[in-house]
Amino acid sequence: STEGQLTAFEVQNGIGPVKEAITVSAIDRAMATKGKVIFELKCTACHKIDTLYIGPALGEVTTRRTGAYIMNMILNPQEMVERHPVAKQLLAERMSFMANQNLTVEEARAVLEYLRTQSKNPPKP
Repeated sequence: STEGQLTAFEVQNGIGPVKEAITVSAIDRAMATKGKVIFELKCTACHKIDTLYIGPALGEVTTRRTGAYIMNMILNPQEMVERHPVAKQLLAERMSFMANQNLTVEEARAVLEYLRTQSKNPPKP
């Protein structure tokens, strides 16, 4: 099983370029606004906020996954669905691969900040 090959950090935070936990505090509104633009341009073909679509609804994703996990899923979807047990399970359920939108780490962080503004529940640290 591939899970044995993942570090504890990778199990919690995904596999990809984000190698440390994302520290979040008060929402950065300017960053969230940039993230909303990117989300609408790059993500809404497959993801909605409150509706299961081609991909999972993302309104509460920050309560289910860490910031690093969300960013690694955005930045490294191929390896995530091949090696990470949660991403593999989502692929099996949804039967659709997440496209790599070739975002930069900064753009993925902005999308994370936007997603934080959409949650009605407190986000995971």
